[in-house]
Amino acid sequence: MLHRDLPADWLRVELRTALALGVFGCLMACLSWQAGIRLFNTHLGLQMLGSCLMVVPLVWRRRYPLSAALSTHVLYILVANLTGIDIYASQIALFLAFYSIGAWSARRSAALVVRILIATVMFGWLVLAALNGLEESLGAKELGVRDFLAFFVLQGAINVAFYAGAWVFGNRSWQEYLVLTELRQARQDIEQLQAEVVGHAIEQERVRMARELHDVVAHHVTLMGVQAAAARRLLARNHDGAVEALKQVEAGARQAVKELQHLVLTLRESDADTSGLPTVDDVRRLVAEANTPTRPTTFEVIGGLPPLTPSLELTIYRLVQEALTNATKHAGPTASVAVRLRNLGQVLELEISDDGLGHATQLPGTGTGLIGMRERVAAVGGTLETGPKPLGGFRVRAQLPLGEK
Repeated sequence: MLHRDLPADWLRVELRTALALGVFGCLMACLSWQAGIRLFNTHLGLQMLGSCLMVVPLVWRRRYPLSAALSTHVLYILVANLTGIDIYASQIALFLAFYSIGAWSARRSAALVVRILIATVMFGWLVLAALNGLEESLGAKELGVRDFLAFFVLQGAINVAFYAGAWVFGNRSWQEYLVLTELRQARQDIEQLQAEVVGHAIEQERVRMARELHDVVAHHVTLMGVQAAAARRLLARNHDGAVEALKQVEAGARQAVKELQHLVLTLRESDADTSGLPTVDDVRRLVAEANTPTRPTTFEVIGGLPPLTPSLELTIYRLVQEALTNATKHAGPTASVAVRLRNLGQVLELEISDDGLGHATQLPGTGTGLIGMRERVAAVGGTLETGPKPLGGFRVRAQLPLGEK
């Protein structure tokens, strides 16, 4: 059951409203008394007291609308029978009380029953009052039957319009509250969803940054480590070979710095130029750098290459880079590596395989490389297969759709 939230200052507002109506009722009683408008020969103080009592239940009309409305109407009938019908402040009190049932009662079925009950009682009371008035009028020969019936129909129409208006406006206020509640809930849902989307985007960006840093740093540092070790071994007996190995270390360091600079630029600027991103030609250079007399590394394109998007070329480059890094770490010093790109029409197949040690490990790894490869392939809507080959070695095979998602 939905309860309508009360304003923070509801009690103060209702106390002021009741006080204002009470003062207004007393003032109108004084003016009516002074003008000689008196239905019953009652004391002015009693009329003023009745006007004040009428508005007391309005103080809790928002918190307890049903009891407030019933109390107000009961008091109205009692006061009207004792002092006469007040057509001023009491009418405002009746309207507010009846209106509040529809506007503030959370028990909608009970609200319907109470409103029907009040309307029925008030109509019955009006009929009884009219019959008594008719009898008195006929006895005094003040009004004829036709005149009195016209007056009764007029009063009945006024009361129907009075209570129908309070009914309609009360229900409308409740419906507006329901709509406002739904809008607030929708706003909360949107804000929560927005927070989740932002959190997911931040997480995705964090993963992307970690993946890029891993791919850039791991490859070059691994090659630099291998080349530095080779230079150390050659330093004593082959000075020229050691110098060449150190040059390769230097070139690898410069390339790593260059890629890191481009990565930082891409992360800082959402509309950064993509012309510096790796392409298939850079894959050829990557394979050429990995190719050594003791570790033959080849690159082959089968079926020709269609125009590729920058993100797809970057994916190919990073996959080859990570696979070559893994081969350097785990395949053994004399393993050969083959890189193949096959154009299968709607799909571009990338395969990197070696004939090395397979699951054997020469250098420790974190395991994040293969995870990053799967994430990259999934980002462009492709699939990735990795694992040892039946006759030895390890293979990475990616199916990359040319109609990139």
